[in-house]
Amino acid sequence: MRLASVLVEGGRRIGVVHGDTVAVLPAELGGLDEAIRGGADALDAVRAAARQVAAVPLAEVRLDAPLRRFNRDILCTGWNYWDHFEESRGKREGQDPEEPPKHPTFFTKGPDTVVGPYDDIAYDPRISAKWDYEAEVALVIGADCRSVSEADAMSYVAAFCVANDVSQRDLQRAHGGQWLKGKSIDATMPLGPWLTTADEVPDPADLRIRCEVNGVVLQDASTAQMAFPFARIIAELSWGMTLRAGDVVLTGTPSGIGNARDPQVFLNDGDLVVTRVEGLGELRNRVRLTKLH
Repeated sequence: MRLASVLVEGGRRIGVVHGDTVAVLPAELGGLDEAIRGGADALDAVRAAARQVAAVPLAEVRLDAPLRRFNRDILCTGWNYWDHFEESRGKREGQDPEEPPKHPTFFTKGPDTVVGPYDDIAYDPRISAKWDYEAEVALVIGADCRSVSEADAMSYVAAFCVANDVSQRDLQRAHGGQWLKGKSIDATMPLGPWLTTADEVPDPADLRIRCEVNGVVLQDASTAQMAFPFARIIAELSWGMTLRAGDVVLTGTPSGIGNARDPQVFLNDGDLVVTRVEGLGELRNRVRLTKLH
C-alpha cells in the first residue's frame, strides 16, 4: 500500500493511494501515525476500509507529511555512501575523520524540522549562509525492537518514504563538529509523499535516488552504492537501544551535495527542490524566505 496523510477540514485522514487517485478513509480509522503503531492488524483494517471508499483524484487533495506524532528525534545515518564520504574529504573545515568509518555514523535531528511533500522549505539567511540539500530514503519502524540481528532487521521495517535532509553547513561545523544543530532548523526537512509499505518495495537495495534544484540534476545514485545497507543500519542502531514503532530512520545521502561542489551550490529563496526515489514518489518543495530568528 501507499499510505498518505490527507489534510481535510478538522484534521488529518489516512489516504490509500492507487495511481493518480486516493481513497480518503473515515475519521474513525484515526491517523496514519496510529495505524503504523498498530502493526499488521491496523494495516489490514486500513486495506479493508479502502475497498469500501470511492477514490478521488489525488490532485484534488492536499497531502501532509505522512507522520507527525514522533516518539523522539528523527534518527539519521551519516556518511553512508562512500562517494559522498570521499567528495567531502578536505572540505570539512578540519573535521575530517582519519579513516572511513567501520560502523554506521548516527545522529538525530529535531521533529520540528518535518514539512509535507509539497510544503515550503524555510530559509533564513540570518540563521545560516549555507543551506544544502540531501536526498535520502527514510525507513519507518513497524514494531518495537532491540538488538535485532542483521538477518531479521528488515522484518521490523513497516514502510519506506522520501526525505530531504536539508542541512546548514556552517552550523554543522560551528558546534564542535556535532551535527544536531546544523540538521535541526525548523521546517526544513520534507518527508513523504506517502509511506510505501515494505511488501511493495521488491528490492530496497536497488532504488534510484535523485535530487534536482531548479531543474538541474545534482544527485543521481542508487541505494546499491550504500556503505552500510538498510539491515546493517537497523541492526547496529538497535544494538542495546529500543527502536519504537513509528520511528523514522534516514539512511544517508549520495554524492553531489552543494558543499562539496566547486563552485559550491547552496539553496536560496525561491529555489525549487525536487527529490525522487524510484517507486517511492516525489517531493516538490520551494525554498521560501522565513523569519526563524
